[in-house]
Amino acid sequence: MPYPQTLEVYNSLEPGDRVEVRHEVKVGFRTWMATTVGTVVKRERRRHSLHFNRNFDDKVYSDVIVLQRDGGDLTTVTLDEFSELTKLESSRANSSNAQV
Repeated sequence: MPYPQTLEVYNSLEPGDRVEVRHEVKVGFRTWMATTVGTVVKRERRRHSLHFNRNFDDKVYSDVIVLQRDGGDLTTVTLDEFSELTKLESSRANSSNAQV
């Protein structure tokens, strides 16, 4: 999925939406893809600093999603150009369909 489409999905997210995020994990020289599935708690744009000298007014932001995973734990995923964000069918929609 191209990055502009990922941002479109990101901008449409609301708390309670169920999502799947495929993202690249890098540790040292190793790289692998990981998949995180959960319910959106919130999405935000966080300002952070980088670990090298930059101009004092050079602001850097990241798009972040806080998810509650199926086990109840919270996790934070930062989106980048390698992330693939997919909106899944909400469990609330599934339960309301089952009651009808």
